[in-house]
Amino acid sequence: MRIGDAAAAAGTTARALRLYEQRGLLPPPARTPSGQREYGPEDVALVRVIRELLALGLTIADLRTRADRLPLLTRDPAPVCGTGAAVGGLAPVVDRRIAALDAEIARLTRRREELARRASPAPG
Repeated sequence: MRIGDAAAAAGTTARALRLYEQRGLLPPPARTPSGQREYGPEDVALVRVIRELLALGLTIADLRTRADRLPLLTRDPAPVCGTGAAVGGLAPVVDRRIAALDAEIARLTRRREELARRASPAPG
């Protein structure tokens, strides 16, 4: 299928597919004799995995470090990220992102508590 059809099937845009290819997340697709990109179902499945991981808060840079292992996540059922050997070490990337999220939650919780304290009427 051509880039527009593949993008629609994956729930994204042709521009995103070109970006994923440029950044090394998506292998260069086959080309037609006229040079147009041709995608298969496995490419669409990989784009869906990439989009899911990005939606979970991982970055393109995070995913690029393990791009060669991302196709493993298209399996049904997908392996758990914590099974390092099965996913090729995606667990450290996920662990770093979880630690960053925990730090951000703690920072926001402190900010909320400070705001609530300042908004509360003074006793007496």
